[in-house]
Amino acid sequence: MSLPNISVVVIAKNAEETIKACLDALRTFDEVILYLNDSSDSTEQIALHYSNVKIVKGTFVGFGETKNIAASYAKNDWILSLDSDEIVNRELIEEIKHLDLSKTNRIYQIKRENYFLGYKTQSKDIITRLYHKKYTQLDKNTVHEKVIIPMDSEVIVLETSFKHLNIIHINQTLTKIIKYTDLGAENKKMCFFSVVIAKALFGFFKTYFIQGNILRGWVGFALAINTANKRYYKYIKQFINCKEDKK
Repeated sequence: MSLPNISVVVIAKNAEETIKACLDALRTFDEVILYLNDSSDSTEQIALHYSNVKIVKGTFVGFGETKNIAASYAKNDWILSLDSDEIVNRELIEEIKHLDLSKTNRIYQIKRENYFLGYKTQSKDIITRLYHKKYTQLDKNTVHEKVIIPMDSEVIVLETSFKHLNIIHINQTLTKIIKYTDLGAENKKMCFFSVVIAKALFGFFKTYFIQGNILRGWVGFALAINTANKRYYKYIKQFINCKEDKK
């Protein structure tokens, strides 16, 4: 049984390390929109081997708006929005197959299991990923985008989770910090250096202690340091923006 009434939408840039696993898991869907923005590695060549994948090329204008643009190319109104490092499993696909999609105001949330350097972490997200594009869409946030949930929505959390290969090798921590902190600091100012320190320290404390990654040994510590670094560089860039404006 295929899934002809749901289009999967994936945006990607230089995702050759994870795109095969992502697309392998989506063979059941009749249509997968792969929106490539300035990709220079073998992502496109890998995707060409999948008959259900439609490749669209365009610019990146922030995660929220780019995902909305990508969804506009889908033939179906029901959209399953995924990132190129997210892998669905057979159990989740079976659950999706049996959903009642007759009500367009239904919004489906899915549990996401996060992996760091190949190890499952203690943190798990519940995020909105299946929606009707004529009823709602993603917000326009440049980063940390979310599907807008209108007041009359019926929100349903699915039982099955999917895998997020967040960091697969250590160098990704550096490249992702640069990318996401640039986006998180763009056109934003924060003028108190004490906030920079507090945000970084709390990022470490939350990840290591509150989320329980202290139980993961060295992996948990490395993950907490990575979180602290992301917080530090995001807010130090905002702090520098403030100082530049005062010159």
